[in-house]
Amino acid sequence: MRRSANQDSYCITLADDREKWERSGHLLIVADGMGAHAAGELASRLSVDLIPHHYAKLNRGDPVGAIHQAMEEANSEIYRRGQANPEFRGMGTTTSALLLLPAGAILAHVGDSRIYRLRGQTLEQLTFDHSLVWEMRASGEVGEEMLRNNAVPKNVITRSLGPNPNVQVDLEGPFPLQNGDRFLLCSDGLSGQLTDEEIGILLGSLDLDMAVRAMIDLANLRGGPDNITVAVAEIRGDELVTKSVLPTPPPEDRPSYPIGFGIAGVVCALAAVVLLMVKQIPLAAVSVAAAFVAGISGWIKMMKFDSSGDRSARLGRGPHRKAQCKPSADFVKQITGVIQELQEWMVESGVQVDQRELDAAIALGKRETAARNYKQAIQYYCEVLTAMMRNARVKADDRDEESIDY
Repeated sequence: MRRSANQDSYCITLADDREKWERSGHLLIVADGMGAHAAGELASRLSVDLIPHHYAKLNRGDPVGAIHQAMEEANSEIYRRGQANPEFRGMGTTTSALLLLPAGAILAHVGDSRIYRLRGQTLEQLTFDHSLVWEMRASGEVGEEMLRNNAVPKNVITRSLGPNPNVQVDLEGPFPLQNGDRFLLCSDGLSGQLTDEEIGILLGSLDLDMAVRAMIDLANLRGGPDNITVAVAEIRGDELVTKSVLPTPPPEDRPSYPIGFGIAGVVCALAAVVLLMVKQIPLAAVSVAAAFVAGISGWIKMMKFDSSGDRSARLGRGPHRKAQCKPSADFVKQITGVIQELQEWMVESGVQVDQRELDAAIALGKRETAARNYKQAIQYYCEVLTAMMRNARVKADDRDEESIDY
C-alpha cells in the first residue's frame, strides 16, 4: 500500500515426474530484497533465479549439500554484481528456501522471511529470524517487557545474501511430511501485520487460494507498509508422506580413522614390546595402557565425526515457535469488525458492490457463528472480505491509483 516498487521475489519449481521428485523434490523460495535504486529488486530476483539453477546443477544425490552450496553460490554472485555497480553496492536479500523431499522438508534460510508448517491446528515457525530483536532475545540480552515496548527495532536484519562475500546459511530439518500438512513461506510484509495465530487460523480454515488472498487483504487493510509475498503448499497423497530418511554420504566422503591417534597407538605398542624384551615390566605396562588409550580416543573421535557428517542427522533447532490456531468467536468478531470498517470506507468512497451477494454471505456467516461453526463462518466472512477488496482494486485502477496485485 505504501511502496511504489516491489522488491520481493519468489519461485516454485515442482518435480514433474517420480524420478525428479525422488532425486530433487519440490523447491519453493521467497526472497525480500534490500537496497536503494532498484538494488533490492535485483538482489531478490537474482536469488530466486540462481538458487534453483545451482541446486539442479550441484545435486548429485545429496540435496542438503546442494541447496546449501546453491545459497552460497547465489550470495557470491549477488555480492559480485553489487561490487561491480556503485548504485547496487551493499544490496542484499533475505531468502528462505523450502525443499519437499521423500525424506521430509529441508529448509535453507538467511534473513527474516519465514517458513511455517501447519499440522492440524498447530502452526510452527520452522525458521529463526536473523534480526536484531530475535538475536538479542536468543542471547538473553533483552526481556519480554522491552520487546513489548518496542525498545529494540524489529526491522534490523543481521544476515542476508549479498552484502558480504561470505554468508552463514541456516539449515533445518528434515521435518517428516504427513498428509494434510500445509507449509507457508512469506516475506515480513505478511508476518509483520498478522500474528502467528491469525496466519494459522486463516491457513487452516480456507482453501489455499482463498487463504493467500485473505491474508494479503488483511495485511493491506492494516496499512500494508511493506511488500507482501506468500507461497503455500499442501501435502496431498500418500506418495508424498515421509517413509525414509535422507541418505548418508558416500563411503569415500565419510571420515576415516584419525591417523595421529593410530600412529600414537602403534608407537606405544612397539615400545611396550621392546620394554618387555629388556624386562622393564612397569614401563611396558604403561606403554600398553597408552596404546589402549590412543586406540579408544581415536575410535571415539571417528564416531563423533561420522555422526556429524551423517546427512540423516537432524539439522538446526526448529521449530523455533509454536502457536495453537483454533477458529474462535473472537477471531470471527475481529473479521466482522474489519468488514464493517471496509464497508464504511467503500460507501464514503463511492465503491460499488453487489450488496445482495454480500448480505447473503454475511447472513450465512452469522448463522454459522450462532451455531458455533466458527471455521465455516470464517470461510463466509473471508469470501465477503476478498470480494470487497476486489471491488476496491477496480476503483483504484479507475482512478489511476496504485493497485494491489497478487
